[in-house]
Amino acid sequence: MRTYWLFALLPVLSACTVGPDYVGPPGISSRFVRMGDTAVIATPLVARWWETLDDPILDGIEERALRANPNMAASQARLRQARAMLRIERANAAPNVAAGALAGHGRVPESGSSAAGAMIPALVGTGENSFDLYTAAFDASWEIDLFGGRRRSIEAATATAQATEATLADAQVSLTAEVAHAYIGLRATQTRIALARRSVELQQQMLDLTRQQFERGVASALDVERLSMQFETANARVAPLVAQAEGYMNALALLCGEQPGALDAMLDPPRPAPLPPAAVAIGDPEAMLRRRPDVRAAERRLAADTARIGVAEAARFPRLSWMGVIGIGGTQPSDLTHLDDFVALGAPTLQWSVLNFGRVQGQIRQRESARDEAEALYDAAVLGALRDTEDALARFRASRATVAILARAKASADRSANLTQQNYRAGKVSRIDALGAERQRIDAEDGLSAATAGLTADYVALQKALGLGWLG
Repeated sequence: MRTYWLFALLPVLSACTVGPDYVGPPGISSRFVRMGDTAVIATPLVARWWETLDDPILDGIEERALRANPNMAASQARLRQARAMLRIERANAAPNVAAGALAGHGRVPESGSSAAGAMIPALVGTGENSFDLYTAAFDASWEIDLFGGRRRSIEAATATAQATEATLADAQVSLTAEVAHAYIGLRATQTRIALARRSVELQQQMLDLTRQQFERGVASALDVERLSMQFETANARVAPLVAQAEGYMNALALLCGEQPGALDAMLDPPRPAPLPPAAVAIGDPEAMLRRRPDVRAAERRLAADTARIGVAEAARFPRLSWMGVIGIGGTQPSDLTHLDDFVALGAPTLQWSVLNFGRVQGQIRQRESARDEAEALYDAAVLGALRDTEDALARFRASRATVAILARAKASADRSANLTQQNYRAGKVSRIDALGAERQRIDAEDGLSAATAGLTADYVALQKALGLGWLG
């Protein structure tokens, strides 16, 4: 009857869960980030933001990188490990049942020996000194989760798996931004290479004309040397740009899990850097923090460390286990069929570490300190996310202003070059003056091209700051 009362009390006892309950992360102030006139309050696209740049080649490279990047594969493997650990923790809370069987043959000394009688009493007086033994048995054990230690372990493992999943999403955010930055850098460098080579051609023509004038006594040796220096300086800019473009192509290949040079055929034809959309969806800070994977990962780690406090506190209380064995056996294989002749044993075990000399209390303090550290790291992640967004928006606004200024400068250089060409055809200025005006137009175009690529790069940085680019 007492055993029945014990089983009746188990559901009540196991409903107790020690340790603090996780009630969510600390609150954050609800406010909008500084937006100016560069953004709108809207819900941004979580995934594939790069499609807003309207560049099919970039879209294809992003997909290849997400599919084949080695670091992404490693992050996915870590996620599978975390999910497997969660399955193990859930299985640990269930009873453990095992089955075993034995078939053996043994020999002992003569039946008159005292050792034989002590070891195998059934053989005493039989005159036999060998025997067969056949057994089959099931055994089960179950640690009853009286104070919720197992439940807290499952809670911690669940939060850890979710944190690992968020870390994978954060890796996707970083990867997609890195691919876009490399692609934009490549396209901007290809444009600069074409402009630099055009500038070298103009410098060569100006130098040749000046040398002809020097030979006729119209130009001085100083004019020749000055233009020669400008020509060599312009020519020296080409080789580093070519190497820089090759570096970007190698980087893109490696990000896609390919060997350097694997994407050259796709990337060699020069294209202008893509332009960002006119308006950028931002949303409110709380939505951004819920969306950013690194903040979500920090919040899930805080939840896991909070649950581990309960795991440590459960060690302060008694542990109740249940062990049972059912077996059957004999000296003949046919004995295994005598189902009525079985042995059964069941017994509860109560363990309580009373004198642990402060070890359990020390473990609790350690877990509480780990929880405090996780909370501080969560606060740092929140502040870092807000700062990233503020800084990215500030740079994006500044880049837009810079592009507008340089666009006006480019338009002025175009007008100046056109007027100089008209004056040259009218005989009012020399060919060298016309070439010089054209070179200034190229310089203005180079500055505008670099600023435009910088604007797109800042747009990419803003998408990363908003936590976009991960695939659910």
